[in-house]
Parts: sequence; C-alpha cells; structure tokens
Amino acid sequence: MFTGIIEELGTIRNIATAQDGARLQVSAKIVLTDAELGNSIAVNGVCLTVVEQAADWFAADVSAETLRRTSLKQARIGSRVNLERAMSATSRFGGHIVQGHVDGTGELLEAKAVGKSWTVRIGFPSELARYIVEKGSITVDGISLTVAALGTNWLEIAVIPHTWEMTNLSTLARGAAVNLEVDIIAKYVERMIGAYAVPSKETLTLETLTELGY
Repeated sequence: MFTGIIEELGTIRNIATAQDGARLQVSAKIVLTDAELGNSIAVNGVCLTVVEQAADWFAADVSAETLRRTSLKQARIGSRVNLERAMSATSRFGGHIVQGHVDGTGELLEAKAVGKSWTVRIGFPSELARYIVEKGSITVDGISLTVAALGTNWLEIAVIPHTWEMTNLSTLARGAAVNLEVDIIAKYVERMIGAYAVPSKETLTLETLTELGY
C-alpha cells in the first residue's frame, strides 16, 4: 500500500522486452536507502517488485497485462518516473489509500500556469466516471491529488509548485498517457450497495424474489 506522496523522480535506464512482458531498470537513490529484493516500489503509480538492485538503480519485471493496462508501455530510456516506497505501519498518512493497481489510463489535455501553480486537465475513460467526484481523491501517475473541477470526461487538478517540481507532471507533453487509480473506498461501496439493490420491475423473476426473501 502507498499514500501517493512521491519520494523522488527516477529515470528509466534500460528496458529489456520479452514475449511475456518487460524488465525495467530504474535509476534512483532515495527509494533504495532501505530497499531489499521483494520490496514493493510504485513506479508512476504501478506497484512493482524489486527483483534486482545496485547502489543507484533497481530492476522490476512488468507483466504483459500491466503493460497493456498502464502507461508503462510507452516508457522509454530516459523517461522520468514517479517513485514511492510502500508505506510502513509507522508512516504519516500524507495522501490517501493508494494500492498501486491502475484502473485505467487518462490523457493529459492541458497544463496551464496559474501564478506559481498549475492547473492540469486530464481526460479519463467513461468507465471511471462514476468513481470520480469533485474534491475527491485521485491518483495520477502515482501522485495523490484532489479533483478541483470535473466534467463528463475530464477532471482538473491544482498542482502546487512543490509537486510540479518533484514529480513528472512538468515533463509530460499534451496527449501523454497517465495512470489513473480511483479511490478504492468508492469501488467497495459500489460493490456492497450493489448486492442489496432491488432490480426494476421489468427484471423481477420468481428466482430473484426468492433470493430477496419474498
């Protein structure tokens, strides 16, 4: 589990592709201070496992499924990536609950300077719309952010100078893909409420009525 508070910007130093995925080597420093083989590190919001490491880099395997579902498929040597170690039980919870399980990719539509801060607009896939609310939490490339404005297929986030400088947002061009993870609590609530939802009259059957206790 992560909190969405980025610890450092890493750099992709090598990509070894294979039929069943790829192995990424990422240059880093801070996240390696106490890293061990088998530890989890979020790379642009994707929870990956350290399988190899040196003094200034670590390697992680990425499955074909993860490549298909995330922006890591567009990673290139030299790409800057957001890094965060898994939180410890004694850590301050600075962001929100982030699993490192990407729900979909969005598109950076616009980044506009507002004083020293930035307003960033991101398009998102329609299937995620019901989980996104104004002033709610959203994870963008592993960064815990707050939805400042919301449209039918886009959201805006207000990015303070520190976050702009310490993350990869300042390196992304218009049209770039970003990993999105919605608030896990919203998905659990939907699942639990759905189990007790009463179907419409058109879909009521004898079997359904029996299951509902009628």
